[in-house]
Amino acid sequence: MGVQEIADKLKPQVAGAGFDRSVKLDTGADGVIVIDGATVSTHDGPADCTIKLSLDDLESLIAGELNPTMAFMQGKLKVEGDMSVAMALGQLIG
Repeated sequence: MGVQEIADKLKPQVAGAGFDRSVKLDTGADGVIVIDGATVSTHDGPADCTIKLSLDDLESLIAGELNPTMAFMQGKLKVEGDMSVAMALGQLIG
């Protein structure tokens, strides 16, 4: 699954969630997903928080196979910026 497919899968989850911040999921060379309020895009832009992880780990996270807290503790994902935004996102997509 690529970043566009993941973005498309996230759109319905984000649309009605009342998420009012912005977060960038940065998978390096595989691309980015920017969630800004109720919109989801694969175009890079500024965000309150950036989460860096591999595309494989992002797929596992979205599928519910990877616990976000454990992934952070194991160094599989790195958070830059506002950590509370990352935690709110975890509840949204978890």
